[in-house]
Amino acid sequence: MPRSQVHLAAINVKRLALRILERERLLRRGEGRGYTVFAPTVQDELQAVQVRGHLESLAASLMAQATDRAKHLPNMARAIKEIDTVLNAGEFNDDAKRQAQAANKVFHTTILNSCGNDYVGYACEQISHLPMLSAGSMVFDRASTESPDQGDRGLFRLHLGNAQHQVIFEAIEKGDAVRAEGMMREHSHTMVDYIRAFERKDDSLTIADLIA
Repeated sequence: MPRSQVHLAAINVKRLALRILERERLLRRGEGRGYTVFAPTVQDELQAVQVRGHLESLAASLMAQATDRAKHLPNMARAIKEIDTVLNAGEFNDDAKRQAQAANKVFHTTILNSCGNDYVGYACEQISHLPMLSAGSMVFDRASTESPDQGDRGLFRLHLGNAQHQVIFEAIEKGDAVRAEGMMREHSHTMVDYIRAFERKDDSLTIADLIA
């Protein structure tokens, strides 16, 4: 292939890559011909969390109606038990958070992967690059490891979340799609409430603050 054609092909590949990154909101077209890295705002994050919540609620409802749901329930049950192990230990250090996070990811990804609708998981994947938007993400206050009171609050939030897991599990096991969807919606809304709680503390809150 002539060098000019190779160069043209490379340009076309680059343009296609930029368009894909723009479509996935990793890049944003600037004024003129350039691109800038997409920097999400707290409002972007809140809106994306709400979307994920609706998608996971739909997934829980669909899984409750799936005829093969029973074979996936053991994964969810083990995840609930692992989080209970963290709670029973009563320690809320970084290792405990990582253990809870891993189990939480198993619980949520099991529902997304077992709902029988591939597009639900696909849609979740499209926003998973945003901070705290990957399946099963958990948010903890950094102060939770700095004082006993804050640690107790973190454990209480984890206890509440795992109690909701149990209700979702039982609803899916019984085939109660309405209950599964409603509880998953309530469960997913806790992250929205948590982010808004930080917003009330500081109107200048940024995504970097949330990640920190």
